[in-house]
Amino acid sequence: MPEPPETKTRRAAPRPETDMLRIALPNKGRLADDARELFADAGLDVRVRGDRALTASLGGEMIALFLRAQDIPEFIADGAADAGVTGWDLVRESGRDLASALDLGFGACQLVVAVKEDMAIDSLAALAPGTRVATPFPRIAREFLRERGLDAEVVPLSGAAEVAPHLGIADVVLDLTSTGSTLRVNGLRPLETVMESSARLVARPEAVSAMSQGNCKPLADLVLALDSVLRARGKRYVMANVPRAALEQVKQVLPGLNGPTVIDILNGGAMVAVHAVVEMQALYRTIGELQSLGAQGVLVTRIERLVP
Repeated sequence: MPEPPETKTRRAAPRPETDMLRIALPNKGRLADDARELFADAGLDVRVRGDRALTASLGGEMIALFLRAQDIPEFIADGAADAGVTGWDLVRESGRDLASALDLGFGACQLVVAVKEDMAIDSLAALAPGTRVATPFPRIAREFLRERGLDAEVVPLSGAAEVAPHLGIADVVLDLTSTGSTLRVNGLRPLETVMESSARLVARPEAVSAMSQGNCKPLADLVLALDSVLRARGKRYVMANVPRAALEQVKQVLPGLNGPTVIDILNGGAMVAVHAVVEMQALYRTIGELQSLGAQGVLVTRIERLVP
């Protein structure tokens, strides 16, 4: 198979005179839905003029550019966007020099090498020379095989690669999986994980470096806004009045971020108020333990943002 052409550098279009950060967002699919929900929760809701709009306002603070997820690394690297949301696997496949400013916690998956279940091999070293590897990620596949010193032929595919071994197109596949169910349905088993991937907020390395040094406030503000929403997910704020005499036991039940906040109640006498952040999956147990210690007026609320 011929080698794919080298990635061409696109000259960025002239940018309008604006200080607004330009954020590239996926234009469709689950990644797009999750990204919009996260930005909206951070107060940066997408305000579009029409269903086919290519740009939009992000809460009046930033500008969104709607692009194919696989094109986003190119636009950021070439300066047409300041930052963007896309899969880390797509960043790696693009070959462009970008840095992760924040892991967004969704779109988690693995890029794996998989073989037919009836193949009698248990390691990559057992692959025969000239083995064909079908994949939508030819750049990553070539780098991975070269690093392992494996003699294999990469067969680029634009769609799902799971059917390739059954059609005689290839012997092995290198593709994304989240639960492994698609591989199993197609009679494949994972042999080795190539990389872990998830949705990331990415930018050029110099921008991320400047942000870490406090010299890129717009990007730093965006990261803080998104990260505060991500930290709050899966947590609840618990408030209760508890016996002062039981505080030591209560501290074990409500460790919080740095221990519970304890507040004297006006005319509370033997009772004090405690507040703490609790993991949602532990909530039912926490409430039961508080009640067993004599807690009263237990109140649980959602947390929109959490800044450490």
